Amino acid sequence: MSRFPLRTVDDAPEAAKPRLAAAQNNNGFLPNLVRLLANAPVALGAYQTLTAITARGELSPAEREAVQITAAATHGCGFCVAGHTAIAYKKIGLNEDVVDALRNGTLVPDPRLNAVARFTRSVIRSRGDVEDSELKAFLAAGFNDAGALEVVLGVSLATLCNFSNNLGRPVLNPELAPYAWTPIPAAAAE
Repeated sequence: MSRFPLRTVDDAPEAAKPRLAAAQNNNGFLPNLVRLLANAPVALGAYQTLTAITARGELSPAEREAVQITAAATHGCGFCVAGHTAIAYKKIGLNEDVVDALRNGTLVPDPRLNAVARFTRSVIRSRGDVEDSELKAFLAAGFNDAGALEVVLGVSLATLCNFSNNLGRPVLNPELAPYAWTPIPAAAAE
């Protein structure tokens, strides 16, 4: 059960209503993360604005989803792992082996996405103060300085969502239930 009300277009604060309506139109349903964030219209606005900003960057849609799934799994946010798994399959077309590896923190069978996942975990673990060797490995995988900073941007977005979900504990929407996630024991992760 959610710790905070899951707002609807009808009962949300006025500043959140147009954002909720837009989210419902874009998704075909109202994700409970969005309903939760509507309790703080500025948080909902930050989430939607930052999502739009990240889409304008150099990282590909698959690379952005690799950041989001990796961060959500690292932060233990089952809601976001499920939501981004749905996006990875339905909108990006990532295959099951890639998505499973991202969800489980194991070796990703796509070298470029593996580099993104490894660098994302390094950024989170070190709070951005990654080792020189970690940055060099990321750059050697074909990324540039902008890509490294866009991983940090993606982690920032993920942190807002992951921590909000972990705080608010919204239930998983039925539309996301097929993508539910349970963390694997830490010893099994890469």
